[in-house]
Amino acid sequence: MFPFRDHNPSNRRPYVTWALIAMNIVVFASYWPLFENERALQAFFYDWALIPAAVSQGDMLHGFMTSMFLHGGLMHLGGNMLFLWIFGDNLEDVLGHVRYLLFYLAGGIAAGLAQYMADPSSIIPMVGASGAIAGVMGGYLLMFPRAKVDILFIFIIFFRVFTVPAWVMLGLWFGMQVVSGAATPADMGGVAYWAHAGGFVAGLALMLPVWLRRGGAGYWNRTHGLPPHPEAKYQRSKIPVVRRRK
Repeated sequence: MFPFRDHNPSNRRPYVTWALIAMNIVVFASYWPLFENERALQAFFYDWALIPAAVSQGDMLHGFMTSMFLHGGLMHLGGNMLFLWIFGDNLEDVLGHVRYLLFYLAGGIAAGLAQYMADPSSIIPMVGASGAIAGVMGGYLLMFPRAKVDILFIFIIFFRVFTVPAWVMLGLWFGMQVVSGAATPADMGGVAYWAHAGGFVAGLALMLPVWLRRGGAGYWNRTHGLPPHPEAKYQRSKIPVVRRRK
């Protein structure tokens, strides 16, 4: 189950979101050849990823910044960029280009801190933009809780698209990160659940002043939790359905 678009168009061109996506792709392409050499790839990650044990010793603090532009594979990169594409433009629309960039970077650093605090002695490199993107998702939830999001649900051979309010999709996603983080030993590699949860909470907190300046609950009353402009309308495919003969 994953989102692939929302119904919340932005009023301005999301230049920073486009630039972040391009930068992540370019950085990934720069070390793509290393995937053919596991030792070289690990050495690269140990130089530029976030390693909690090194941070505990006062070293490699740059990893809080550089790690959010690294990815562990094509699926990792593609999934993160899809989420950034869906939710990033609307936060950039609200904050403006410069403030949005600072918001994104602050969310990524907060996510790294959350993962670090979960296990300060871990030697497992943390890479990925998902913590920063989780911050974007947290801000999106506060500003547009009822914006429509289209979700592709896949169960074995069953495919179905559902349209749900943003608070349902984002609330479920956040809950899954917390539950998975609590159920996963801190020293086990894999998904950085606490980075996701930490970034999400940071995004909510960073967006809170903006929400309050717009009236807080009064802003929700005026907009009904929906985007303050007409939502995008998507037409169903005109490709005819060919039914199986009996």
